[in-house]
Amino acid sequence: MPTALALSPHLDDAAFSCGGLLHALGAAGWDVATVTVFTASVADPTGFALACQTDKGLGPEVDYMDLRRAEDTAAIRALGLARPRHLPFREAPHRGYASAPALFQDVRADDGIVPDLTGAFRALLAEMTPTLILAPQAIGGHVDHVQVVRALDAAEPAAPILWWRDFPYTVRDQTPKEPLRARFAHLPEAEIRFGAEGRGAKAEACAAYATQLGFQFGGPEGLIRRLAQKDGRERFRRQGALPESLRRLVADVG
Repeated sequence: MPTALALSPHLDDAAFSCGGLLHALGAAGWDVATVTVFTASVADPTGFALACQTDKGLGPEVDYMDLRRAEDTAAIRALGLARPRHLPFREAPHRGYASAPALFQDVRADDGIVPDLTGAFRALLAEMTPTLILAPQAIGGHVDHVQVVRALDAAEPAAPILWWRDFPYTVRDQTPKEPLRARFAHLPEAEIRFGAEGRGAKAEACAAYATQLGFQFGGPEGLIRRLAQKDGRERFRRQGALPESLRRLVADVG
């Protein structure tokens, strides 16, 4: 059975950006593992880290990341996949990034998370020996996404990679920030198109991240509008040759 490993920086990125492909792979008989990197609960958060939950109407007594992990489990179930895995790394607000703008500026010089991520990714690759890897391009410039790309590169995976376009950053701005544009510019673009069943599964999965819908989309209706803009398509940069069975799902474009 072929295996796909989706490395999601946050608890929503994989479903938002490549939920259609994840659903299609599962329906085609693939073993699909979604692994989210930054999911650790941090006791008694303060400052900007605390504001990231209170601005969503969640009191300081709530374990925000535990709530988000539960949302992720529901989302992955909606895609027809097995229970997701959650790695115990802290999100950027718990690593010294003290404001929303800071999340989208240069990586802090004291953010030394990459070696630890690299070790965790190498362990996953050795355990799973995936046929395919899915990962972000860091479009939008979120520092957590950038660090995941750097760590995956350092892990030197042998499997082909489909680097996804980070939704909703791809539709939020006409020219979204692309700090790693040069890293991906030489890779061919690939695309999957999916029909009503895939669209429904992806919409249900994305809607499961209830704590994020107001912030990311202005509410459930905004999510529906943004998904409609994508018209049942997801695009990637392809690194390496895809297995023959996958070429029936994903085609090069351009």
